[in-house]
Amino acid sequence: MTAASANNPVDFADLLAFYASAGVDDALEDAPVNRFAEAAPKPVERLPTTTPHASSAPEPPATPPRLDGRAVPDAPAPRPPTSAVPDEAQAALARQLATAAASLDELRQHMAAFEGCNLKATAKNLVFADGNPQAAVMLVGEAPGRDEDIEGLPFVGRSGRLLDRMLAAIGLDRGSVYIANVIPWRPPGNRTPTPHETEICRPFIERQIELVNPKVLVNLGGPSAKTLLNSSEGILRLRGNWRVHTTASGIAIPAMPTLHPAYLLRTPAHKKLAWRDFLEVKAKLRTLL
Repeated sequence: MTAASANNPVDFADLLAFYASAGVDDALEDAPVNRFAEAAPKPVERLPTTTPHASSAPEPPATPPRLDGRAVPDAPAPRPPTSAVPDEAQAALARQLATAAASLDELRQHMAAFEGCNLKATAKNLVFADGNPQAAVMLVGEAPGRDEDIEGLPFVGRSGRLLDRMLAAIGLDRGSVYIANVIPWRPPGNRTPTPHETEICRPFIERQIELVNPKVLVNLGGPSAKTLLNSSEGILRLRGNWRVHTTASGIAIPAMPTLHPAYLLRTPAHKKLAWRDFLEVKAKLRTLL
């Protein structure tokens, strides 16, 4: 340790915070691995030496030797190409499984067994839903974050606590709403889901909405609104205006696009806009209940 490092010891809390902000928040293995330790050298297999007959030419060895006398290992056999991106067959399977689910429990079982989305391979848990499936209000976000992935429930981190306060402001709580996400598995590093991943998961959330059959749908954030309302507009244009989500069975559900709680944590000046949207939801419920 140098004098400079001795006078400035590493603050491991700051280092861990930096890793978390960069998306490095999951260990790949249970035990640490010393990547700097050199592997033990493998024994060198030398070619056998034979004395050829005078009348016959020596046969070339199967593996030509190098100049230093060591054998050159055979090149590994090429592996078949693999792809982590789901294909149309898997999207069709997702639609088939979603349609076959006659209840939320069946839908959850189908989603837990589904292997067609590459996000499942890196997620810890399926984040299905939280709240009351008989509720009049259903809220749909985009995808789980780190805390949601650990607990298996949507909106349990900082954004979830803000959402709880927003609901309380209009007289609601988690026992009187139903909460889900378009994507039920956390994207690694909290990256944005790809359009293909979204399309793979779309049949599941659409069937989930159909089975809950809420009186009002609240789309939390632009990705949820664009996916479920078939719109290409940005959330600042969509929010505050009633739209309609139509289920596969033809039921029209009033939908209110609004700002995602995570966005509001980064842009607190826009909380007043979300407050107006939630007041609209409260007023709509009065006319429907």
